[in-house]
Amino acid sequence: MESHEEKPIIYTMENKPIVTCAGDQNLFTGLYGLLSQQLPREPMEWRRSYGRAPKMIHLEANFVQFKEELLPKEGNKALLTFPFLHIYWTDCCRWQGALRLHGSTDWLVVVVESDGKKKNKTNILPRTSILDKIRNDFCNKQSDRCVALLDPLKDSSRSQESWNSFLTKLRTLLLMSFTKNLGRFEDDMRTLREKRTEPGWSFCDYFMVQEELAFVFEMLQQYEDALVQYDELDALFTQYVLNFGAGGRNVHTSVFIPPVMSVVRRADGANWLGSFCQPVRAWSGLLLRRPIDMEKREVIQRGEASLLDLRSYLFSRQCTLLIFLQRPWEVTQRALDLLHTCVQELRLLEVSVLQGALDCWVFLSCLEVLHRIEGCCDRSQLEANFSHTVGLWTYATEKLKSLGYMCGLVSENGPSSEELNRTVDLLAGLGTEKPETVNSLQSPYKKLKEALSSVEAFEKHYLELSHAALEMYRAIGRLRSGRLVGKSLAEFYMRKGDPQMAQTFLQDALKSYTAEGWSLPITHTRKQIAECQKQLQKTEDYLQTSALLASDANLSDEERKHFCQEILTFASQASEGKDQCMALSMTAFAQLRELQFHPSAATVHIGAALQLELRLCSLMPVPVHLEQLVCTVLYSEIRPAPAGSQRRPALSPDGTVTFPATSPSRGAAPGPAAPALELQEIQDRSPSDNALNSTGVVCKNVHLLMRINDNPASLDPPSAAASAITVEDGAEMLKANDVTLLPGNNSIIFSAPSLKAGSYTLRQLCATVGQVQFVLPHIYPIVQYDVYSQDPQLTVEPLTESLLAGLPQRVKFTILTGNYTVKKGDALQLSNSDSMPILHSSACSACILTSTGDQVGEASVSIQSSEKVTSISLPQTPPYHTLEFQLEVLCHIPSAPARAESERLTNGEVRHRPKNRTRYNSGMASIDQKVSVDCPWSIYSTLISLTFYTPFKAQHSLLSAGKRKYIQVCLRNVSDTNFRLANQTLADHQCTPSLQLLSLNAKTHQLVYSKQCVYSLWEVKWATEPPSCLQCVFTASFSPADAPDTALKPYRYEFQIERVTTLYSVKAEIQPAVGEQHCHAGALCRLEVSITRVMDPSEAEREDEEYTESEGLRTTKLMYEVVDNSSNWAVCGKSSGLVSMPVAAMATHKVQMEVMPLFAGKLPFPSIKVSKYLAHSAPPTTQPEADSCLENDNLSLLDKGLEDQGDTASLRSRGSVHSLGSGEQQQRGPPMPRLESFSPGQVFNCSMARQVLVLPSTDDHVLEVNVT
Repeated sequence: MESHEEKPIIYTMENKPIVTCAGDQNLFTGLYGLLSQQLPREPMEWRRSYGRAPKMIHLEANFVQFKEELLPKEGNKALLTFPFLHIYWTDCCRWQGALRLHGSTDWLVVVVESDGKKKNKTNILPRTSILDKIRNDFCNKQSDRCVALLDPLKDSSRSQESWNSFLTKLRTLLLMSFTKNLGRFEDDMRTLREKRTEPGWSFCDYFMVQEELAFVFEMLQQYEDALVQYDELDALFTQYVLNFGAGGRNVHTSVFIPPVMSVVRRADGANWLGSFCQPVRAWSGLLLRRPIDMEKREVIQRGEASLLDLRSYLFSRQCTLLIFLQRPWEVTQRALDLLHTCVQELRLLEVSVLQGALDCWVFLSCLEVLHRIEGCCDRSQLEANFSHTVGLWTYATEKLKSLGYMCGLVSENGPSSEELNRTVDLLAGLGTEKPETVNSLQSPYKKLKEALSSVEAFEKHYLELSHAALEMYRAIGRLRSGRLVGKSLAEFYMRKGDPQMAQTFLQDALKSYTAEGWSLPITHTRKQIAECQKQLQKTEDYLQTSALLASDANLSDEERKHFCQEILTFASQASEGKDQCMALSMTAFAQLRELQFHPSAATVHIGAALQLELRLCSLMPVPVHLEQLVCTVLYSEIRPAPAGSQRRPALSPDGTVTFPATSPSRGAAPGPAAPALELQEIQDRSPSDNALNSTGVVCKNVHLLMRINDNPASLDPPSAAASAITVEDGAEMLKANDVTLLPGNNSIIFSAPSLKAGSYTLRQLCATVGQVQFVLPHIYPIVQYDVYSQDPQLTVEPLTESLLAGLPQRVKFTILTGNYTVKKGDALQLSNSDSMPILHSSACSACILTSTGDQVGEASVSIQSSEKVTSISLPQTPPYHTLEFQLEVLCHIPSAPARAESERLTNGEVRHRPKNRTRYNSGMASIDQKVSVDCPWSIYSTLISLTFYTPFKAQHSLLSAGKRKYIQVCLRNVSDTNFRLANQTLADHQCTPSLQLLSLNAKTHQLVYSKQCVYSLWEVKWATEPPSCLQCVFTASFSPADAPDTALKPYRYEFQIERVTTLYSVKAEIQPAVGEQHCHAGALCRLEVSITRVMDPSEAEREDEEYTESEGLRTTKLMYEVVDNSSNWAVCGKSSGLVSMPVAAMATHKVQMEVMPLFAGKLPFPSIKVSKYLAHSAPPTTQPEADSCLENDNLSLLDKGLEDQGDTASLRSRGSVHSLGSGEQQQRGPPMPRLESFSPGQVFNCSMARQVLVLPSTDDHVLEVNVT
C-alpha cells in the first residue's frame, strides 16, 4: 500500500446500557454530567453463572428520561433497548405503578437533601424524615433501593462521601440487573437452539438472537466473550452445511468444530438452508472497514442472504473483535480458512456460481484483509509478521493468475470475444465500489478492475503480487514455498513466450526438488525445462535434460523413447557436419555397477595378462549402439609391491569393486541416503457418540525429510553440470569398439596394458554415440591395478615346525625367478660347514609353478659336493615363476654342555659367553647355522640362517652315602618327538687305572617320551686315593621311536666333578628334658650336634684348607649354624658358632644347645650347616670350577626327581664363597674374615630327613592346631 493512502477509521458501537430517570428532571440534569463521568471510573467484579470466571468491568450507562414506551413488551427479547435500571428522583407515585405494571423490579429512588432545608424546617416532621416516609410508602421491603444523596453539587466531605456511596450502589444494582437479565436471555437462547430440529426453525432468526448477546458483551467491552458467540455461530453453520452436503452421514472434514457444536446433525426440518443455495449474483468480496455492515445484517434478518453474504458479515464481525483484542495476525489465518471453507461449502450445497466469480471474490477478500491489517499496524510490524500475511498474498496471486487464464490475458494472441464477454460478466458482478474505498487509489476493487481491463495491466499486477510473495517467503526462510511461486511464474512466462525467464525459476524449483528427493515434481519440472531449452536452442543442455528424462522411470515408455530418440537423432545429424564432440554426463545414460579384475588380486607382473570386466546398467529404454567405450588410465611410476602383500579397501577378495548406486534424478554427487517416511494415522472423533469427524496422515520425521541442503555441488542444474564435463586425453586407455548397450545390465571386458611397472588408476569412462560423448568424469571409489617388476628371491624354510639337531631334517628351497630367466647351467653354490653337512643323493626333483601357483612341470636337480662347496644345478625356468625343491641337512649336537653365562676360569677370571637362545616355552636350546649361497643372478652372496633345536637336555649330580659316591645322569626329552634311547655309557675321560665306574642300570634300550626324563646311575669306586677331579663322558644312541636301528645317532655329554671325597660327617641327636620320655610341644629339649673328621686330607685338600698349628696340633676352623626354615623349632640361645677341628681322622667335636618344638607331631630335625671359616689374613681361595655339579648328602635322595633339586645354575651358590662383607669392599678395603661353603659331597649329614616324636603340651586349656 502507498504511504499517502487514507487509513480506514475503526468504529465501535456507541450503545450503552439504558438507565431511565424520572422525578425531578431539573435536579437530574444538573447531576447528569458528573454521574456519566464518574460511573465508569472504578471497576466492579462481575460474577456470572455456570462456573464462568469472574471479570472486572467498567460500567457505563445511557441515562434517558423515563417513558412507559421504553419498558419491554411481552415477548420482546432485545437487549440493546432493554432498560436495565430505573431511577426516580424524589417523586415516585405514578412511576412506581408503571414499573409494577410491566414487572420491572430494577429501580432506585434517590432523595436529594441539603443542609439548608434541614436548618429552615426543623419543626416539620420532627420524628421522621422524608427519606423514611418514602421508604415506608414505596420501599418497605426493599429499603436498599432508596438512597439519600446529600447536596451532590456542594464541595464538602459529607457530600463527597454521600456521592461515592451513591455511585457504589448504582454500580452494584446495574451489575445485578445485568446478571439477572443476561442469564434469563441466555436461557431463552439455549431453548431456542434446542428447537433447531423442529420444523420452521430458522438459523437466521437464531443468528440475530445470539448476535444480540454478542452486542451486549461488546457494549460491556468484553470482546473475548463477544467473539465466542460469533465462533459458535460459525461452527454451528459449518456443521449444518457439512451434514447437508453429506446427506446426513458423518463426513471426513478438516474443518475444526468446537466440542459444544460437534453434536449437530442434519435434520429433516433444516429447510432454511435452501435460502443459502440460491445462485451467487454478487461477488464484491469482504467489507471490513465498517464495524457493522448493516446492509448485510438486514439481508440476514430478512432471511434473504446468500452463503457469501452470511460468511462475509460473520467474518467482518470476527475481524472487528479480533482487532479490538489486538490480535490482527489471527485475522489473516482465519481469513485463509474462511476463503477455502467458502469454496468447499459452495460445492457441497451445489450453489450455481458464474465461472471466475469465486476467484474474484477470493482475490478481493484477500486484498481487503491485507488492507485492513495494514491499516492497524505499522511497517515494522508488517515486516516482522510476513509469515502471517504471505499466505494471503500467495492466494490472491493464484486467483489473479486463474482469472488471467480464464479471460485470455496470458495468451500471446490476447483475449477472444468469448473471453471478453466473460470479463464483462465478472466485472458486472462486482457492483459499485463501496463508499469507504472510493477515495483510495489502490483499493481491491480498482486493482481487480484494472487488472482485467488489459493484458499489460494484468501482467503488471500479477508480477507485482508474485514478486511480493517471493520476497516475503525469502525473508521468512520458506524457500520451498517461494520456489513454488517461482514455478507458477515460470508457467506464466512460458504462456507469454518468454522461456528464458521461465527456465530461471524452473531450475530454482528443481534445485529444491532434487535436494529433497521429490521424484514426481522433479520429472514434471524437467519436462518444462526441456521445453524451455528447446525453444532457446540450448542444444547441450537440452540433450542432457533429455537423457535424464529418457532414464526417468516416472515417465511412460513412449515419453522415454521420445527423449532418447531426440539424443540419437542429434548424434546422427551432428556427425555429418561437425567434428567436435559434445560431452554429456553419463549419470543419466548408464550407471557403473561393478568392476571385476582377472586375476582377482589386481596385481600382475610385467607382460602378464590382466582383464577388467565392466558391468554397466543402461538406463535408456532402447538398445544404444556405442562406437567406442573408453576408460582413461592414469599411469604412475610408483613401484608397487608384489601380489598378496597388500589389499585395497574397495577391492573384495574375488577382485570385485562395487560402486554406490546413484539416482539419475538426484544427480551423481555422493550423499547420505534420505531417511524413510514415518507416517502415523490420526483420527478426530466426536466426544458424544464417538463418531468419526476427520482422519488424516501425519509425518513424524518431517524435520528430517524437509531439511534444506544448500550444498551447491549436489544441486547444480543440468546445464552447469554438463558444461563442467571435460574429456581427459590419456596415453593409456582401455578401449572396446562397437558395443551395443541393451536396457539393463551389460558386461564389457577390457584387456589392461601391463608393459611398464607402476600403478594404473582408472580415471574416466567415456561412451561415444556419434558425436555425442557420455562421460563419467570421476570413477569413485578409486580403482587401481598394479604392474610390478620383481628381483629374484631365494628362501630356505623347514618343512616342520622346528628343526631338530642330531637328526636328518628336510628343508625347502624356494626360488622366485622374478624378472630373471634361469638358463641352462645356472647353479646355486652353497658353502659347506662341518657342524651342518648337506645330505644328498645324486639327484632330486624340482617343481616349476606359475605366479598364480599352478604347476607347469617337474625337472631334475643335480647336486655335486666338494670339500668346501656344494653345487646345485637349476633347471631352466621362465621369469615370474617359482622353483621349489627339497634337501636334507644334519646339524651335529655339541658334546660340551652350555656353560653358565658367568663362570670362572682356572685363573679366577670371569668368562662371558653369548646368551643361549631358548625356544619359547619349550626348554630347547637353539643352534644357529649359517650358510652362504652364491646365486647366478647376483654378484653378492646370500646368507641363509637355519635354527636347530637340541632335543635333549642332560644334567648330572653327585650323590653320597657316607664315603661311597654315585654319579647320576638325567636325560630329558624337551622336544615334541618320542625317541628310542640305547647304549648308555659313562667313562672317565682321563682313563685313571685305579678308578672304576660301575653301572647300576638294568635296561639298555628305553623309550623317552616327549617332556619325559630317563635317569642313569653309576657307582664310583677307587682302589687307592681318589682323584681330586673327575672328567666324565656320557654317551648314548637315539633315534625317533618309529625309526629302525640303522637310524640311531650318537649323543655325547661331557662334564667335570671336583672334590669327590667326604671330609666331615654331621650327626644330630635330640633328647627330651630330664625326667621325660618324649619331647613335648613348648618344652625345652636338648640338641647335640657331633662334627667328625672322616679322613685325613689329601694333598689337594691341604691346599684348599686353612690350618692353624698350636703346640704341635694342627686345627682348622669351622662354623656351624642351626637353622629351621620350616619354623617347627625355636633355637634357644646361640644357634651358630666357631669350632676348631683337629686335622686328623675321626676327630670329633660336639656342640649342645636347647631347642623348643613349637608343634606336636613327628617333626624333622633342624638343618645344620657347616662352612669353612677363613681368617682375614688368609688369601682368597679359588672358587672351585664345578660344572654345575650337584650333590645330595643322603642316598635316600636318589628317589627324588631332578626337578625338585633344581638345575646346575640355581644350585651353584652352594659351593660359592660367602663373605662377611660385599665383594667390592673385600677388594678395595682391608681383608675381612669370610665364610666359604664346602663343595657338594665334602660334608655328609647323617641326620638328614630324620624325625622326632613330639607330644602335645600337658596344658588342657590351650590347644594349638597347625593346619597346613
